[in-house]
Amino acid sequence: MSSDQPTLLNFLSTCRWAESLSVEELRRVASEIIEKQIPSGGYVCRRGEAVTNWIGVIDGLVKMSNLSSEGKLTTLTGVPTGGWFGEGSMLKVEPRRYDIMALRASRVAFMPRATFNRLLDTNLGFNRFLLVQLNERLGMFIALIENERLLEPDARVARSLGALFNPVLYPGIGRQIQISQEEIGFLAGVSRQRVNQALQVLEKAGVLRIDYGGVTVVDLPGLQGFGA
Repeated sequence: MSSDQPTLLNFLSTCRWAESLSVEELRRVASEIIEKQIPSGGYVCRRGEAVTNWIGVIDGLVKMSNLSSEGKLTTLTGVPTGGWFGEGSMLKVEPRRYDIMALRASRVAFMPRATFNRLLDTNLGFNRFLLVQLNERLGMFIALIENERLLEPDARVARSLGALFNPVLYPGIGRQIQISQEEIGFLAGVSRQRVNQALQVLEKAGVLRIDYGGVTVVDLPGLQGFGA
């Protein structure tokens, strides 16, 4: 781990679900979490596996996707640094219903089910966090369906990027993200070449600025509502 990367404990202390935990409980949670390094293109978890962990992205970018029986790949969403996912599957105790793949080398935290259930049973703040998280996730997936069916490529790129800057699901991400055009294409379901065209349109519209290796959001509401 390089000196500029946060320790697991420091990362956890920035998570909203940990705000109501005592220092002792936070240290206990940190000691129970397993941290893994996932290479670019590697799987964080696979569809059909037993759900035994709640998962957070310490650093990196992962995508949630499914492969149909006909071989069609559908990307559902991306999860950037600071995001946690899989709470719905943890609560329902069912096999995982999607694949999670790292779009770049990523540090990932795996909270065991026993730890998750202890927090669920004993911490009111953790429960409130999960309610907000699930509600926000539901809204995001409803918007995803609308985007896929109704929007043209420029707007799909805008909305896919805008989803990564959700202040509830991914607090602390700021307004700048390192992401390649290929990675954006995976999230939006368009080619890298089409992403390049869309980014030019979005920059001219004043909602983002194209940076070397990423983008900076200039107008977040405009980005998230582009094409409406």
